[in-house]
Amino acid sequence: MHKDEIAVVNYLDFLSEDKKVRNSFIEDFGNSFSNMGFAIVKNHGVSEALRKKLFLVSKAFFELPNDIKQQYENLALSGQRGYIAKNRESAKGRNIPDIKEFYHIGQTVKDNDPIKAQYPDNIWPKEVADFESVGLEVYETFEQTGIQLLKAVALYLGLEEDYFQQKVHHGNSILRLLHYYPMDNIKDIPAGAVRAAAHGDINLITLLMGGSAEGLQAQTLGGAWVPVSPKADEIVVNIGDMLARLTNNRFRSTQHRVITPKESSWLTPRYSAPFFLHPRSEMDLTCLSTCIDENNPKSYEDMTAGEFLTERLIELGLKKG
Repeated sequence: MHKDEIAVVNYLDFLSEDKKVRNSFIEDFGNSFSNMGFAIVKNHGVSEALRKKLFLVSKAFFELPNDIKQQYENLALSGQRGYIAKNRESAKGRNIPDIKEFYHIGQTVKDNDPIKAQYPDNIWPKEVADFESVGLEVYETFEQTGIQLLKAVALYLGLEEDYFQQKVHHGNSILRLLHYYPMDNIKDIPAGAVRAAAHGDINLITLLMGGSAEGLQAQTLGGAWVPVSPKADEIVVNIGDMLARLTNNRFRSTQHRVITPKESSWLTPRYSAPFFLHPRSEMDLTCLSTCIDENNPKSYEDMTAGEFLTERLIELGLKKG
């Protein structure tokens, strides 16, 4: 596989009892992460029926009038739950907001884990039937798939298979329903704005259920932008900044973006659903000693996941410093 290629792997191979098949998955998945920070995964656990349901409830919500949608926005939560309106989020280092709006569904703790106190309750729109049930089902499915994929990451890095398990149990993961809205009133679009400016994700790994239109691009090590185009039954998985820190950039958090379409497609909306798999706030992101040597000296200061998340939310304009 060329270094600028994104591997397509079969999730069922990792679950296989055939050690050779399983090890081949780990190698291909890990190499794709090392080279591009991205992989495409098929047979990932979210059925086609559930995928369609999710985008139906997402579309139904975003088609509501703005004054209704804004009833589900709580600025005090720093974007952790509920609706986040247009012109709220900009990429790190930019002061121009992206052309998007989105909705966040977060962790639900069902036992007596004290971490429950750190998480606000989810916010559910009453106008859209099945929004809660479908959102929670997708969240739980992606969470379980993500935990399994982190086992593959751990094995590729030479760690114990369950290295991440307790660190992500009841982690601060977020399912984001994204709407890149039609550009039907161009005078209301800020100058220089794009659907999603170049950025890296904050978390450990992201599982992205494909958008309803093209536009996602990833940046190669050489600086070129290449399209990321999964099939409808595939998901994109990419490295976030937390895992890049932990591995001292052995796994890189690749810059990616969603480009603005040609004028002929300005009225076409784009929907997608990324699942940002976060650890618990107390996870130590200190670079692994096995990822540090004289050719790759330590690149990051020691920090917990919670400290890093707070830092990034401030940079994104979702939280006040």
